[in-house]
Amino acid sequence: MRRRGFTLIEVLVALAIVALALTAGLQAAGALTRYAQRQSDMLLAQLCAENALVGVRLARQLPGVGDNRTECVQVGRSLNLVLTVRPTPNPNFRRVDAQVLDAETPLWRLTTVVGRF
Repeated sequence: MRRRGFTLIEVLVALAIVALALTAGLQAAGALTRYAQRQSDMLLAQLCAENALVGVRLARQLPGVGDNRTECVQVGRSLNLVLTVRPTPNPNFRRVDAQVLDAETPLWRLTTVVGRF
C-alpha cells in the first residue's frame, strides 16, 4: 500500500521558499516606507527653501552679504535653514543660496539671484 502525502524534505523545501518570499516582501515594504519618508522630507525641505527665498524677495531690499542660520518648522517638523548671501560681479545683484538640513544632513538646496529694487 502506498501512502499519500508529502515527505519531510518536500515540506522543508516549501517552507524555505515561503521564507525567502516573505523576506523579499518585507525588504520591499521597508524600501517603500523609506522612499515615502524621503519624499515627504524633500517636499518639506523644498517648501522651507522656497519660502525663505520668497521672503528675501518680498523684503524689497538688497540682502546683506553673509550667512544666516534659522529654524524652519513645517507640519510640526523642525528643519535647519541656512541662507547664504554672496556678492556677484555686478554690485546690483546678490546670489542667495537656501540650503535645508535635517540635523546636519543636506536635504535641499535652492539658489536665486536678487537684484536691487
